[in-house]
Amino acid sequence: MNSETLIRLQARLAAARGDRPVDLLLENGQVINVLSGKIERSPVAVFDGVIVGFGKYDATENFDLEGSFLSPGFIEPHIHIESSKLTPSQFAEVVLRRGTTTVIADPHEIANVLGIAGIKFMIENSRSTKLDIFFMLPSCVPATTMETSGAKLSADDLKLLIDKPQILGIGEMMNFPGAVFGDPEVLSKAMLSEGKRPIDGHAPGLSGKDLSAYLLAGPMTDHECTVIEEAREKLARGMRILIREGSTARNLKALISLINPTTERRIMFATDDRRPGDLRDHGHLDFILRQAVGMGLDPLIALRLVTLNPSEMYNLKDRGAIIPGAIADLVALNDLKEFEVKHVWKRGTMVSGSEDNTSSLKPLIPVGISGPLPVPEITYADLQIEDKGCEVRVIGLVPDQIVTENLIKSLPASNGFLQSDPTQDIVKLVVVERHTGSGGKGIGFLKGMGIRGGAIGSTVAHDSHNIIVAGDNDKSIISAIRHLTEIGGGQVVTAGEEILADLALPIAGLMTDESVSAVSEIEEYLIEAAKKFGCKPVDPFMALSFLALPVIPSLKLTDKGLVDVDKFQPVSLYL
Repeated sequence: MNSETLIRLQARLAAARGDRPVDLLLENGQVINVLSGKIERSPVAVFDGVIVGFGKYDATENFDLEGSFLSPGFIEPHIHIESSKLTPSQFAEVVLRRGTTTVIADPHEIANVLGIAGIKFMIENSRSTKLDIFFMLPSCVPATTMETSGAKLSADDLKLLIDKPQILGIGEMMNFPGAVFGDPEVLSKAMLSEGKRPIDGHAPGLSGKDLSAYLLAGPMTDHECTVIEEAREKLARGMRILIREGSTARNLKALISLINPTTERRIMFATDDRRPGDLRDHGHLDFILRQAVGMGLDPLIALRLVTLNPSEMYNLKDRGAIIPGAIADLVALNDLKEFEVKHVWKRGTMVSGSEDNTSSLKPLIPVGISGPLPVPEITYADLQIEDKGCEVRVIGLVPDQIVTENLIKSLPASNGFLQSDPTQDIVKLVVVERHTGSGGKGIGFLKGMGIRGGAIGSTVAHDSHNIIVAGDNDKSIISAIRHLTEIGGGQVVTAGEEILADLALPIAGLMTDESVSAVSEIEEYLIEAAKKFGCKPVDPFMALSFLALPVIPSLKLTDKGLVDVDKFQPVSLYL
């Protein structure tokens, strides 16, 4: 211990003993003790950014909580900030006011586009906010060989970052077949944890002996459970379960019965992906708390799932409970039903109540993060699908889920080429490689989007984030691809050659440095434009973004073609 650290600790001890005034005394509150499961009525003393004691203290500032509930700050255990379309600094603006004081993010979205440079951008940008943002190193860049990403990260690449203070462990291991069958590259990334750092899992539907093998490879958590039987088996085999309730994948209702007095210490709530409009209008972890308690969950147990449990899982021993020595990340709540946030303190400093108090400057975007996309011109001939006189595989959307159906359909043909079929709600789906200029593309069909008379397109297409467009006519599809190429990435709605609405995402084709309010307004306009074409999903672009993800069952489309995820291999469009 150096002299500066010793002097600081001695000052904190003096404040705890009452030998010197504390900085802040929070009085007249109902203090939530997530360790005992009790609500205590005692003032909370804060000095030098940490909690030093309980009871009466002389204080520089006395704050009257007016009977509100005082909770530890909320901890998000798994999210991809890029999916909010906001930079970490702008993301912090909205979630801090919702009671989230710590976030554990997996930056594999931007890493799949820009590699190490993308991870460094996220780390540097996050330093401009009071929100504590930690990162898990992306273990699957790319997630599979069945798609083209903008980067490839080896274990040696990740080793260069593993000791950075903002890195907590290894991110979700999506290549679960690689882990199960002992792929050397997959295992070498897991071994970077050295048994000391957490490793996140990602194993939808994995069961039995394959699940046991996966666990031996190192993953400790799973956020992909969609049915209670799957969650129970994984929990019984030692995994910690993250119940996901995001903007598209919503698993809370199906899994809430998993939580009981025996299991609740090994369960957490997570969002995974959260669109900006939902963050602004409905909240972050406070939204999940509200939903869970509305389904009958005890509010103190619910709070434990976003405070103590993630702090212990990710070795954040200095937070997660209101105890001496914990950093003073605190949330004052009006009640334990709606979880309306009155005030938020970060390290003892109030940060709620203003949109401009978490970061004062908009960080610069480094050179190389943005620019036009290297995509060759796409012609009508490029989009033709030959009619071979047989049935074809069609991706089927599943409402409120990121899993899809593997459908077999007959489609109409014209001049020897297969066509979209509005009578079956089937449109064309196109994925175009946007990282290397190869011109690679995959073409298939999609059922359930509802598009009639246009197309929607995006460069947010998990996980390699190539251009993805769904539409019922080639002119609209080509216009969408061309426009996204010109603006350097984003989202667009087209009708023929007309651009009806767009959102530019100049940072890696994934994010913008605009505020959550600005992005949400444009996004709402985009969705409204898509709805005029009959789009069925609540957020058509969020639904679209998961259709190129070849690690989520059952049928997906990448720039290399269709992928049967259940078999984890490419398949032909034709039967």
